[in-house]
Amino acid sequence: MTEFAGMTKPEIQELPQVKDRITFLYLEHCQIKRDNGAIKVIDEEGIVLVPSAMISVILLGPGTSVTHRAMELIGDAGVTIVWVGEKGVRYYASGRPLTTRSTLLLAQAENVVSQKKHLKVVKRMYALRFPDEDLSHMTLQQLRGKEGSRVRKQYKENAEKWGVNWYRRDYKINDYDQSDDVNKALSAGNVCLYGLAHAVIASLGCSPGLGFIHIGHEKSFVYDIADLYKAETVIPLAFELASKNTKDIGNEMRRRMREKMVEKHILERMVKDIHKILLDKDESDVETNVPIIQLWNSQREAVPYGVSYS
Repeated sequence: MTEFAGMTKPEIQELPQVKDRITFLYLEHCQIKRDNGAIKVIDEEGIVLVPSAMISVILLGPGTSVTHRAMELIGDAGVTIVWVGEKGVRYYASGRPLTTRSTLLLAQAENVVSQKKHLKVVKRMYALRFPDEDLSHMTLQQLRGKEGSRVRKQYKENAEKWGVNWYRRDYKINDYDQSDDVNKALSAGNVCLYGLAHAVIASLGCSPGLGFIHIGHEKSFVYDIADLYKAETVIPLAFELASKNTKDIGNEMRRRMREKMVEKHILERMVKDIHKILLDKDESDVETNVPIIQLWNSQREAVPYGVSYS
C-alpha cells in the first residue's frame, strides 16, 4: 500500500498497512454511506466503494459526514473509527478500538503499576532514542540527564545550522503569541505529533492517560510516544522555518509536519514501537478475532466463562 496515495476526487488516501490485518484509511471532504457490505465514499467527482473487511481503522478528517447505516456496518465489521484533524494532526474522538482483545491495555496497566516493570518500559523508551548504547546499567536519573543532553544538543545544532538565535524552550500554554518564532513552530509541531499519537493509541485500545515517563495527565502516554519522534521531525523543521522568517509560522509548521510524518513513516513506527514498548516484542499482531471472555479469580489468573459455578 502506498502512503497517502492521492486519488482524484473523492479525496481518499490510504494510510500505511501495518502488518496484514491493520490497515489505516484516511478520508476527508466526502460523504460516507453504506452499500451492502461496502463503505461508499462520495463527493462531487464520483463514488468509491471500499470493502469493510479490508479496513481496520478509518480516520475521518475535515469535511466528512457519515450516515447511521454506514456506522452500523463499520461497527459490525469491527472497524475502529477516529475523528481527526487534517492528515491526523489533531485527535478529536474515537469509536471502538481496533482490537477486540485487551492484550495491549492489560500490558500497559500491568507495566504501570509494577515499579520493576515500569522501569523496564522506561528503559525501552530511552533505548529507542539511543539504539546503539547499552542503558541497562543506568538509573532513571541518569537516563533523564542523558535525554536532556540529547535534546539540548539537537536545539544547539539546529540553531547553528539555520543561523537562528536560540536561548531556551520558552512558551506559555495559554499565550502562544508571546513566544518567538522558533518556539511557536516547536509548539505547533508538537501538537501535530500529539494528535497522531493519540489517534494511534486509541486505535490500539491503549489508555492515553497511563504514561511511564510522563504521569498524572490525561495524555501522559500520548506525550511518551510523541517524544520519541520530535528530534527527527519537529525540531529541525521549527528551526528551518524560523530561519526563513516564515509568515504565519504555526500554519506552515502544521503543513510541513503532515508531510514529514508521512516521509518518516511515523504512523507505522508508532504502532510497532507501542508493541515493542508494552510487550517487548519486535513483531506483534493485534488480534481482531472474537475475544475469549474469562472470569477473574482471586487465586488463579482466570476461569472459564459460561460455566455454572453454583
